[in-house]
Amino acid sequence: MAGVASGSDSASGGGRRLPLAVWILTRTALMLCVLKVVAFPGPDVTTDVSGIYQGWYEVLKTGIFPMDDVTWQYPPAASLAILSPALLPFLGYATAFFVLALLCDALVLSLLLYAGGRPGKSQRGSWVWVAGVALLGPTAYARYDLMVTAVAVIALLAGARRPRCLGTLAAFGALLKVWPLLVLAGTPRGRATRRSWATAAGTAAALMLLFVSAMPGALAFVTFQRERGTEIESLGALAFHVARHHGWDGQALLNYGSVEFIGPHVSLVSAVALALTAIALAWLLLWRLRAKKFAPSTPCDAAFTAVLLFTTTSRVISPQYLIWLVGLAAAALVFRRSRMGLPAWLVLAAAGVTLLEFPVWFAHVVASDPLGVALLAVRNGLLVTATLTACLRLWRQTVTEPRRRKLLPAQSTRDNALTAS
Repeated sequence: MAGVASGSDSASGGGRRLPLAVWILTRTALMLCVLKVVAFPGPDVTTDVSGIYQGWYEVLKTGIFPMDDVTWQYPPAASLAILSPALLPFLGYATAFFVLALLCDALVLSLLLYAGGRPGKSQRGSWVWVAGVALLGPTAYARYDLMVTAVAVIALLAGARRPRCLGTLAAFGALLKVWPLLVLAGTPRGRATRRSWATAAGTAAALMLLFVSAMPGALAFVTFQRERGTEIESLGALAFHVARHHGWDGQALLNYGSVEFIGPHVSLVSAVALALTAIALAWLLLWRLRAKKFAPSTPCDAAFTAVLLFTTTSRVISPQYLIWLVGLAAAALVFRRSRMGLPAWLVLAAAGVTLLEFPVWFAHVVASDPLGVALLAVRNGLLVTATLTACLRLWRQTVTEPRRRKLLPAQSTRDNALTAS
């Protein structure tokens, strides 16, 4: 037995060393890019940090939110991410931000490597994380989404046996960027759901009250977010990319912090996107009601599926949104029996295409030329396929197959009774 245990420990150590080595190589390359030691093709992705984020930082440190800046479209806890470079006062703002992104990246990898070495788990999750962040290129370190994703992954992995921990982290993540609340979508019915959801509600209410009372402008993001239109990388935007070649009288302009389409029928397409998001929510609710069996991987699988649904139907599919999907796919594939393998690989493929779409050939996307339209069609097509596949697999594992197993004994009993008669 000692020999078997020793061999297992050795194999586990070997399974951790290779993804760690690849992580070190790829993250060194990312840091060289964001620090501009190595030039990366396309527009400079770090200007959001050195320009927009640092501008917000100067306002936030005075004790108020950027109420007069329409690009501030984030819940109040996002201020903590923007202010976080103050933890490293010996570095410039941008450099400190990139170093903190690297540390969050390392934290996620450490959790995935640890979880993947436990019984019934796999190192597939760590590989998805190592590859996915690398495939997104320097954008991954030049947005605060990696920090948010770290909170969501910690919530799922650390909260598996601690519902209150899951609820607390989900609420905190939601006040960073809303979507982490979806990590509660797959909590098992009963005590786990009651504890995690109640804790999340209480934590969110307390934190929101704290921000509203302490800093003016905590709710300004609601108006700015509501007034966003159809961003040129979204699924609905493909209609306008094609329409531009057939006389559509519209433009792609910087609006509310991103490049959006402005012109006839844009409001209609935005409304359709919101309707699709409502349908996605209805499907999730139906799944919760119909699900019969929750496997150990179900909370991660459901969170991944939920965020896929809301990302794909969004009016905005910015490149950094793929970081969310990579993180949740990695958390799901920690479980050896997770059915999310194919959707996860499709997300990795989409991440690679996203790097080409932004920043490498972003000018082609803005111009709606054949290369830009093709890149968006492939990337968004991969995301739609991943979403549908994830929904189908989650439904089969938790609804169809448990019902079938329940019906088989009854059918066998009836068959035996008929045979005996």
